[in-house]
Amino acid sequence: MNAELEPRAPEALLGNLERALIDGYLGARGYDPVKLADLPELQRAKLLAEASVYASGKLVEIEARSHFLDEIHGGSPGISKDRV
Repeated sequence: MNAELEPRAPEALLGNLERALIDGYLGARGYDPVKLADLPELQRAKLLAEASVYASGKLVEIEARSHFLDEIHGGSPGISKDRV
């Protein structure tokens, strides 16, 4: 079976998305994520904390949009509309 088509745990997908958001944040500010170890510890810690807050906010936004779309399209699978 093709590895790209194999189901993955949602936690793994979210972890990959979080990493991509952090890397995007760093890249947009001119930093190469691979070279963060070259930065002074204080600067690196501050930058990673900012990137983490950014990624967390984006993940919350994505989750909220997902729930909103579920509601628009008739609710979450497995939940009866009578119970809502």
